[in-house]
Amino acid sequence: MAQRAAKIYLPTRAEPDKPVRADPGKPTPLMTSLRDFTQPWFDLNDKSVLVTGGTGSFGKHFVQTVIDRYKPRRLVIFSRDELKQYEMQQLFPMERHPFLRYFIGDVRDRDRLELAMRDIDYVIHAAALKQVTTAEYNPFECIRTNVFGAENVVYAALRRNVRKVIALSTDKAANPVNLYGASKLASDKIFVAANNLAGADGTRFAVVRYGNVFGSRGSVVPFFKKLAEDGADSLPITDPRMTRFWITLSQGVNFVLSSMEMTRGGEIFVPKIPSTTITELASLICPKLAQETVGIRPGEKLHETMIPADDSRWTVEIDDRFVILASFAAAAREAYLNRGARPVPEGFAYSSDSNSERLDARGLQRVLAQAFA
Repeated sequence: MAQRAAKIYLPTRAEPDKPVRADPGKPTPLMTSLRDFTQPWFDLNDKSVLVTGGTGSFGKHFVQTVIDRYKPRRLVIFSRDELKQYEMQQLFPMERHPFLRYFIGDVRDRDRLELAMRDIDYVIHAAALKQVTTAEYNPFECIRTNVFGAENVVYAALRRNVRKVIALSTDKAANPVNLYGASKLASDKIFVAANNLAGADGTRFAVVRYGNVFGSRGSVVPFFKKLAEDGADSLPITDPRMTRFWITLSQGVNFVLSSMEMTRGGEIFVPKIPSTTITELASLICPKLAQETVGIRPGEKLHETMIPADDSRWTVEIDDRFVILASFAAAAREAYLNRGARPVPEGFAYSSDSNSERLDARGLQRVLAQAFA
C-alpha cells in the first residue's frame, strides 16, 4: 500500500555521541554522558494530545514536559484510576493549566476511547499491565488490557481521524519469554499493521521500544533504596551476570516526542542507550551493603534484547537510534536510506550483554542524580 509522503528528520550529534559498534576484540566504551533525544523537535503548540495510562510515571513526566515547553490546545489524561487522577490533579490543577483534561476510562472500552479521542491530533498509548509476575498470574487480564486494548486504541484512532499514534513498548517484547513480553509483542504487531488499515492519508501508527526506566514505579532502584532505608544488611541480586538497558524518564519522553515527529508509519524506534550489570548498579546505590544471589525469577532473562537478529534485515541505524521498519514499507526504507540512514549488518542484534555502550560509575552517578532530582 502506498505510504503518504512525509519528511524524515535525521538527528545529528556531536562527535562523542557517534555510534560505536560492538567489537569483541576491543574494550567496551564507558559512558559518562547520555543522549537527550530532543531532535527532531516535535511541536505540540496549539495541538490536542491524549495519553492513555496518563497517571503513570511516564504520563506524569510527559505532562510536566508539555507544561514546560508547549502551549497545547488540549492535553487529555486518560486512565481508569480515579484516585491517581485526583492525586495528579493536585500536582497539575486545571485551574493553573486550563488545557488539561482528566478523563476516566479503560482501554478495554472502545466506545469510551472514541469519545475521549474526539478532536485529538496525537495519541500516546502508555496504558498497560506491566508487572511480569502479575501478568503470569492473571493472564486473561493481561491480554484484555495489552492486546485487546491495543486493538481498541487503533480502531478509535481510525474512527476519529487522529493524525499519529505512538505506542510504548518494552525490551521484553523482543524474543519474549513471559506473558507480559508476548502481549507487548502482539501489541507492537497490531500497531505496525494498523497502517495498512489507515490507507495512504490516514492515521500513522508507530512504536517506541526501550529498556528499564530509572525512577519509574517498579524500578529496581527505588526498591534497593527502600531496602537500605529500612535497615537491610544485604541486597537481593538475581544473578551477578545479569545486564539491563537503562533510560531516564526525561530521555523516554524526549524519545517519544522526536519519534512522533520522525515517523512515517509502521516503525519500531529503538534508542541507543547504555547498559550495565545489576551488580554495578547495586554497588553504586548501596556500596556498604552485601549482595546476596537469589536466582532468576520465572519469566526473567539474564540479558535483554531490543532488536533480535531476525529483525536485522528490516533495521536501519541513525545517529541516536535504530529503526525497525515494517516489512511492507519499502518506500519508507528508501526514504530513510536516502536521508542518511544506514542498514545494519545481517544478523545484527542489539542486546544488553553485547551493547557497545556501558555506563561507568561516573555515568551511573550522573544518571541517578538526574533521574531522582
